[in-house]
Amino acid sequence: MQPQTNTISRRGFLSQSGRVIAGSALAGLTLPKVHAGEDNTIRLALVGCGGRGGGAAANALSQSSTSGPTKLIAMADVFQDRMARAHKSLSAHFAGQMDVPAERQFIGFDAYRKAIDCLRPGDVMIQATHAAFRPTHLKYAVEKGINVFMEKSFAPDPGGTHEVLRLGEEAKRKNLKIGCGLMCRHSAARQAMIQKIRDGAMGDVIAIRAYRMDAGARMGRLKPDESELLQQLRRPYFFHWVSSGWFIEMMIHQVDECCWIKDAWPVSARGMGGREPAGDDYSQNLHTYAIEYAFPDGTTAFVNSRNQPRCQNEFATWVHGTKCAGQFSGNVHAPTVQLYKDHRCGNDNVSWRPEKESVSPYDAEWDALLTAIRQNRPHNEIERAAYANLVSIMGRAAIHTGKVITWDEMLASKFKFCPNVDFNLDSPSPVKADANGRYPLPVPGQWTET
Repeated sequence: MQPQTNTISRRGFLSQSGRVIAGSALAGLTLPKVHAGEDNTIRLALVGCGGRGGGAAANALSQSSTSGPTKLIAMADVFQDRMARAHKSLSAHFAGQMDVPAERQFIGFDAYRKAIDCLRPGDVMIQATHAAFRPTHLKYAVEKGINVFMEKSFAPDPGGTHEVLRLGEEAKRKNLKIGCGLMCRHSAARQAMIQKIRDGAMGDVIAIRAYRMDAGARMGRLKPDESELLQQLRRPYFFHWVSSGWFIEMMIHQVDECCWIKDAWPVSARGMGGREPAGDDYSQNLHTYAIEYAFPDGTTAFVNSRNQPRCQNEFATWVHGTKCAGQFSGNVHAPTVQLYKDHRCGNDNVSWRPEKESVSPYDAEWDALLTAIRQNRPHNEIERAAYANLVSIMGRAAIHTGKVITWDEMLASKFKFCPNVDFNLDSPSPVKADANGRYPLPVPGQWTET
């Protein structure tokens, strides 16, 4: 089997507007009309038109699903320029599936409602704004009886995550289908290794090591004469309340991989983090995060993030069992999956590799959602995704507070960075810069987020 060549990454979509998309895998096929609509088309509304939203929409429109056609009919964002870029790029790739005239391009904090109102039962909202808005937008879609594809991360804090969990239960009662953007769970190569682990090929899993170490990014001082709120929304990864901050945005996939490998949620987390001295970063992020997650059987997952230039880089997840070691994930979530003969992790010591993936996990997660809608099969990924989100928050909180944080604390916590996201264009920002333009940093022993 050959690897798929038309994979579109989330954040990279808008920068690749000139790339030619490979032909549809559905060419020449006759598809059954099983969707409620007369034309068998599932209509989409894109809420959040940044690179991640554009990439998710591209996957939905790429006709990778064997279940039938899709069409984008509405778009919503706070920023006109971001919507315009996404509309232009998507139109260049998917002209025949774009039906978003000016009257269905909505701008503003209430734009999500207008876009969702354009849909009918059986259609899908793509929720790709920032994590702070996930619960609010999901709530409206569930109330309207609309299926949802929700990008990560899923809420910036425990309180928001519990709202998402509650809405997931309501969606189940309404028989709505919810897909969540932890695409690695849909990776055929990783699924094959999970089966190997469950069959005992590695013995008992005793440790997991996950790394994402690169140069990262820094935020300069915001402009004092422009809306502080809108500037923060333009720079979501630099503020905890907007999108969970850099660590969770970058590492939630690997945190979820650790939990998948162990088939359990950790009972506690502890760790240490740091920030470069005298740097030019005005954001709220730390630059290193090192977390130890303890699982119910006493084993540990080590999750490490470092954002420092001129250092060793690594992006991978490694597994150690009582029989041998293995690699579960590679650079930028590549399906670099293999088992080793023993604990020496080298390409000259490989004992097993899965078949190469023929379908990108980004497409496979959409295949699963769209097929479930058309065939009316249960499909609700919220609990798994929200728990992975909560595990990520648990690790972040352990470092920010300097304490051991338990799973029971996470399940009980209602903490929110921003209790109300019902903003307008003149709203003040939830977090304020000091006189030097810098934003509050977590100080272990003083900080609270549980």
